[in-house]
Parts: sequence; structure tokens; C-alpha cells
Amino acid sequence: MIIAVDGPAGAGKGSLCAALQEHFGFAKLDTGLLYRAVGLTVLRGGDDPEDPVAAEIVARALQPDALDDPALRSDEAGQAASKVGAIPGVRAALLDFQRDFANNPPDGAKGAILDGRDIGTAVCPEAQVKLFLTASLEIRAKRRYKELQSRGHEAIYARVFDDMKMRDERDQGRSDAPMKTADDAFLLDTSDLDIPGVFQAALKFIKSKTT
Repeated sequence: MIIAVDGPAGAGKGSLCAALQEHFGFAKLDTGLLYRAVGLTVLRGGDDPEDPVAAEIVARALQPDALDDPALRSDEAGQAASKVGAIPGVRAALLDFQRDFANNPPDGAKGAILDGRDIGTAVCPEAQVKLFLTASLEIRAKRRYKELQSRGHEAIYARVFDDMKMRDERDQGRSDAPMKTADDAFLLDTSDLDIPGVFQAALKFIKSKTT
């Protein structure tokens, strides 16, 4: 089984995917880390994440161990990820990695959970289960602000809000695989839900698709 979980930053995808992984025992891939790794590597090399040549070179040379870098969770990496993610060559370079994971889950897992922006529409349109999580921009910015603070990062709410708004615009407006809800996806607004509530709503939908 392939479970595609899409949506903007701060909607709760990571928490839901972790809960689904624990429940089903499936392999899980946070595809955003791929783009974060590319973006951060480009920055560390002194290049511009919006430079298609530099970004594609990094994407094609990306190794799995690059996903273990704690710095990938920084806001800087998130902004860089959104920029490289708008480059068609980067998306093409990372597409095979994601599809191979989905169709051949590691460690003998019987299914895969992919967390991203375009899993249900571009990466795995054949996924049996598609979820699209969303929440108001204000709620998502507050969640991200608290997350950064909890990790010891200095954060200003107004800046987090503006950065998230710009990321949304880039993700929705890119020409190649823009972030959008798949026609057969379950749209779940998490603005007023806690993690257990989101999990239960998602689980109910998954059961309706698989029984």
C-alpha cells in the first residue's frame, strides 16, 4: 500500500505520518528532506538555491545519508527547499528516488508512507490512499514558531508568518508539479484538531479505502 500525505508546511503532515508509521509498520519518507538537503547543500557551496544548474547538479549527486543532517530542520533549509523545489530539473532528479521508495519499501515493509507536496498528484498518482492536510496560515505559522523555539532556535513570529506565506506561493505557483489537492484525496483541515484527532480522521478514511 502507498499512502500519500500532501499539504503545506505546518499542517501536521509529519506528526500524522509518524503516527501512521507506528500503526501500520510501513516505511516512511519525508520527501521534503530531499529538497531541504539539496537546498542546504547548494547554500553551503556558496551558490544560489534558485540557480537551476547548481541545484540540479546537487540533486543528481544526493546520497541518502545527507537526510540525517539535523540542520535540515532549520528555517533556512526550508526556504532553500522551496526555491530548489521550483526547479524542474531538481524535481526530475529526485522523482526516481521517491518512486523507488514507494514501490520497493525498505526493510521488507508492506507499505510506504510519503510526506510531501505533490505525492498524490505527481510522484505516486496511483497511491491507494491520498490525504491532503491543510490549516489556516496563522495556525500553521504559530505551530512552526513554537517548533523552532522548542528546538532552541531564535524565531520572530512575523518573520515565520511571512516566510511561510512566500513558501505557499512558491509551492502553489510553480509550473512543475505545483502543490494542490488530488481529485481523489481526502482534504483534512487540521486547524482545530490535535494530533490524535487528525490521526483518527485519517485512519477512518484509510479504512474506507481499503476495506
